[in-house]
Amino acid sequence: MPVRSGAPRWPPSVRPAPPPGRRPPRSHRVLPRREPSPAGRPRVAHPPVGSRCLDSVDVTRPIQHLTAHPSAMLLGAQLLQVLAWPFLGGSTIGGAFLGVIGMLAVGSAVLAVRRTPHVSRVVLFLGAPTIVFTLLEAVFSDNDAIVLVSGLLHAPFYFYVSYAMLRYLFHDDEITTDEYYATGAAFTVVAWAFAYLFAVVQVVWPNSFTNAGGFDHSWFELLYLSFSTLTSVGLSDIVAVGEEARAVLMVEMMVGVFYIAMVVARMVGLTMMRHRR
Repeated sequence: MPVRSGAPRWPPSVRPAPPPGRRPPRSHRVLPRREPSPAGRPRVAHPPVGSRCLDSVDVTRPIQHLTAHPSAMLLGAQLLQVLAWPFLGGSTIGGAFLGVIGMLAVGSAVLAVRRTPHVSRVVLFLGAPTIVFTLLEAVFSDNDAIVLVSGLLHAPFYFYVSYAMLRYLFHDDEITTDEYYATGAAFTVVAWAFAYLFAVVQVVWPNSFTNAGGFDHSWFELLYLSFSTLTSVGLSDIVAVGEEARAVLMVEMMVGVFYIAMVVARMVGLTMMRHRR
C-alpha cells in the first residue's frame, strides 16, 4: 500500500510515546497473545490474578500442623481442661466432658513420647488403664477407691511422660517449633503428676491438706496447689499439715527450681545462639 506523505512509518521498537494524558492509538497497544484452543475442546476462562480460589484452600493444613506437633496438642488439651473445670466440674455431664478432655490429653501424651524407647510397654501397662480411670474419676469423683487407683496410674504415667519429653528436649542442640511447645507441656505434665500424687496422699493419709474450707479438697484445688508450688509463687491458700504431704511438697519445690534452671535456661541459650549465627 502506498504511504501517505507527512505520516512517517516508525518501526515497532522506535515508535514515539504518546503525549501525557492521551490514550495511545490502537496500533501502539500491546495486546496479550491468545493461545488457540485445541480442536473440539472449549476454552476455559481462568480466574484473574490475585483472586482467591476456594479449591486452593487446604483445609487439612491445621490438622497436619497439630499431628506434626503432639506437644502442642498435649499443652492445648491440658490448658483447655484447666479453663473448663470451673464451669463443668460440678455436674456429671461436665465431669464426663472433662474426662474426655483428659483422655485427649493422655492420648496426646502418648503421641508426644512415641519417639522414646519402650513406649509400647508404657502405653499397654499405664496408658490404657489411665484412660479408663480418667473417665471413671470424672463421673465418680466421690469414690475414694477410684480416686486412689486413678492417682496411682496417672502419677507414674505423667512422670514418665515428663521424663520422655525432657529426653526429647536434650537429644540435640537444635531448637524446633515442637520443642518450644514441649517446654511448656513438660512443665504442665509435672504439675499434673504431682496433683495426682497429692490426691493419693489425701486418700491414704486424710487431713493432710487444709485451708479455711476444711481438709477435703477436690483434684482441681490440688492442681492449683501443685502449680503454685512448682512455680515457687506460693499463692495457694491450701497448706500441707501432714508430714507425708510436706515431704512431697518439698520434692516438688526442688523439681520446679531445677526445671527453670536447667530446661528453660538451656532453651533460651540455644535460641540466642541460633540468632547469632
